[in-house]
Amino acid sequence: MKKAVVALGGNAIAQTGKENIHEQFANTRKALMGIVELIQEGYNLAVTHGNGPQVGNALLRVERTAHDIPVLPLGVIVADTEGGMGYMIEQSLQNKLMQMGIKRDVITIVTQVIVDPDDPSIINPTKFIGPFYTKNQAEKLAKVFNWVIKDDSGKGYRRVVPSPRPIKIVNRRIIRELVDEGTIVIAAGGGGIPVYIENDGTYEGVDAVIDKDRASAVLAFDIQAQTLLILTNVEYIYLNYNKPDQKMLRNLTVSEAKRYLQEGHFPPGNMGPKIESAISFLEKGGKEVIITSLDKARQAILGQTGTRIVLE
Repeated sequence: MKKAVVALGGNAIAQTGKENIHEQFANTRKALMGIVELIQEGYNLAVTHGNGPQVGNALLRVERTAHDIPVLPLGVIVADTEGGMGYMIEQSLQNKLMQMGIKRDVITIVTQVIVDPDDPSIINPTKFIGPFYTKNQAEKLAKVFNWVIKDDSGKGYRRVVPSPRPIKIVNRRIIRELVDEGTIVIAAGGGGIPVYIENDGTYEGVDAVIDKDRASAVLAFDIQAQTLLILTNVEYIYLNYNKPDQKMLRNLTVSEAKRYLQEGHFPPGNMGPKIESAISFLEKGGKEVIITSLDKARQAILGQTGTRIVLE
């Protein structure tokens, strides 16, 4: 069985956050072409996706309607966007497969992901979300909503939230069973809903967001996929990216990836989490991680393009 987790980049459905729903559906249909090609190649798939622009919009709605309706916590907003975006991906994929005469079931699972309640990021949140504000605006909002606000690279002030590392997928057993029987499962959207385990074994939500690529690596391990395919906005990864001496990387081992990561070639807010996720998946037994652009999924799987990372 050829089994893979495909992680769609955070901007696959909405690049700016200002797209209307018709534009988001159009972007979704375009983003899924590579996934359809993988299905044609005989892959059993789980699909993850980012939700940054959508969460940002949802937070604006919360802020602007706070005087009229109850405020939603971040974990519920993640769940809402995971369901809504899952619906767009699910329906778009169902329609495309139907048009091509491919009989495969597609389902969205709103996914809970276990995190450590003592994760350092919960004490010191650093993940920027939502729009930019002036210092005065930010201070007022922080008082009203009990937000933590920080300066974002001198461009303005934004809310910061915890981004704990994912440990395990709560829904892993059913996702694995469905994928193994050939159902295409959309799961862990936006990194999934962060939850922790209470002393009595029950689950409790965390007001946080999880990095989508890290959650994808955990999902790939939990369902025993051989391949983690990360689709982003570049066809390859590079050393010295966007510099005169940039160097394209076609193949990479875990030891090389660790060295380049330590040397600062893969920034925390960009390629860093993808490389860290690749290392984690491969060290746990995954076969390969491929990083490439949205439109090159099939070619990358066939070894014709993209950056392939392996253990050694």
